[in-house]
Amino acid sequence: MRNSELPRLLLVEDDPVLGGLIAQLLADDYDVELAADGQKGLHLGLTGEWDVLVVDRGLPVMDGLELVAALRRHGVPTPALILTALGTTAEKIEGLDAGANDYMTKPFDAGELRARLRAITRSFDPAPAELTIGEWVLDPASRLLRSSYGGQVSLTAKESELLAMLAGEPDRVFTRPELVEALFHPQDGPGVIDTYVHYLRRKVAKTVIRTVHGAGYQIGDAS
Repeated sequence: MRNSELPRLLLVEDDPVLGGLIAQLLADDYDVELAADGQKGLHLGLTGEWDVLVVDRGLPVMDGLELVAALRRHGVPTPALILTALGTTAEKIEGLDAGANDYMTKPFDAGELRARLRAITRSFDPAPAELTIGEWVLDPASRLLRSSYGGQVSLTAKESELLAMLAGEPDRVFTRPELVEALFHPQDGPGVIDTYVHYLRRKVAKTVIRTVHGAGYQIGDAS
């Protein structure tokens, strides 16, 4: 019997034992529906109304990263957490770039899983305001930068979040540690911010983010 008063969570996990365990662990806080492969997960993700997604990376039929990326291409902004046995920094970045909001490596702690789900749903705004950056307008929902001259640039989830955070307070200089704390995990280190700043400058303009030497980063002028 489904509890319509609880937030709806789509769990995409092909291991029936682990899937059942996760569903049981989250049952007090979420109305959980389980999909056993990526294709079914995509169908449910596109046709249902969900508050949060938990997606295993190594799925049959369609990989978990492909699933999340496909949902984002179809305009589904629902917060997504990826569960993976692959824990290198490069693999984590790949998951975030696919459109996931967070990731956890297996085995995981049940309390930490609940906390991370609370965090990504708490920070989720289904209709975030557009932000003007020089001649560009950033739409965080679609992760698109649109130029007043008609061009547009598609951003990854983390590129969009970083740019939106800087553009949201244009007069403020953000330090690398506070950007890491807000958008990534402490173990990623401040270098991950430099990497994403490089990505954004390459995609948009070198001036889109200004380096304040000895302090951090500030939104620049993308004209």
